[in-house]
Amino acid sequence: MPQQVLTDTVRVAIHSPDAIVRAGLVSCLQNDRRTREVPPGKVQEADVIVVAVDVADASSLDLLGSLCDKPDARFAMVVGKQWQADVSTAVDRGVRAVLWHDSFSPAVFIQTLLTIADGGGSLPPTLQGTLMEQVRWTQREVLAPRGLTASGVSPREVDVLRLVAEGKELYEIATRLSYSERTVKYILYGLMKRLRLRNRAHAVSYAIRAGLI
Repeated sequence: MPQQVLTDTVRVAIHSPDAIVRAGLVSCLQNDRRTREVPPGKVQEADVIVVAVDVADASSLDLLGSLCDKPDARFAMVVGKQWQADVSTAVDRGVRAVLWHDSFSPAVFIQTLLTIADGGGSLPPTLQGTLMEQVRWTQREVLAPRGLTASGVSPREVDVLRLVAEGKELYEIATRLSYSERTVKYILYGLMKRLRLRNRAHAVSYAIRAGLI
């Protein structure tokens, strides 16, 4: 489902151990009406949390959770020297964008914040490549041997969900896919249990949001 374009001011929290770097980032916010700073004590209210570090490593990723423990927290990292963290773990922890300090500009910074707040993200090409390789390895070595896709849903589960979304009854799905009705029930309810989906409508809604059907 497409993200709705934001019209309100984006609330941004800034964290940096370097007072000068922090002041510079705050200044960028103050010079653009589309963004405003959230006080350090109200990080949980921020739409985007900016974390500036010299080196991004495992301890930097641990820091994210201590700053904000909301499951849907969105982070932008400004990195001064080098990236030493696992990219997929960073994304899993809520990192939606990475900006290098050497190529930093206020305009790019503000646009990145707006993009994140609107549900998007932005990673440098080198990190994008690393992430893609990690996804490929996971698909090849972990998911494929189990008959799953990157979404964690197997092709036959997708087929069943698509027909459920079309309003087909279980016996009709069984006939269409050349399965027994019992097999269709096993596939559908196994999926619902694994993904903690409440009912068929919830399963269809999940599949649509995930872009499976």
